[in-house]
Amino acid sequence: MDHLYISSTLSKEEKYVSLLPQLKGLLEGEDDMIANFANISAALKQSFNFFWVGFYIVKKEELVLGPFQGTIACTRIKYGKGVCGTAWKEKRTVIVEDVNQFPGHIACDAASQSEIVVPVFDHRNDIVAVLDIDSEYLSHFDETDALYLQEIIKLLEQKICI
Repeated sequence: MDHLYISSTLSKEEKYVSLLPQLKGLLEGEDDMIANFANISAALKQSFNFFWVGFYIVKKEELVLGPFQGTIACTRIKYGKGVCGTAWKEKRTVIVEDVNQFPGHIACDAASQSEIVVPVFDHRNDIVAVLDIDSEYLSHFDETDALYLQEIIKLLEQKICI
């Protein structure tokens, strides 16, 4: 598969529903985590035009920048710090309507106004990465995003053989 087919006239939920089987096909036959992170980032950026989409990978006691689409990003994030570090520590999806109101928010780009972070688990239920998505709009993310992004992450988690 070398093209995504997502109509710009679809609702957000319809876009996710259309994207899921295409991502499943995209991931089929590819076991390299970095390649899959790169393609998921590109697919989400292309489909939704998010401000920033990418992965931070757990390496020792910090998250290290992985494949992404968007502006230059923070390279390393400590455990429990910022939205990404909080999602890692709490092992849950975190939605932030206004990043300026989030205690300890790490401002990698001042244009970012809202954020969602979804953890990626291995078969031992350890977090191996987080998917981080930023928007330049306040309150951009909701439970619909959380639900479908978690479904996308489940597709990735099936490929992780650590």
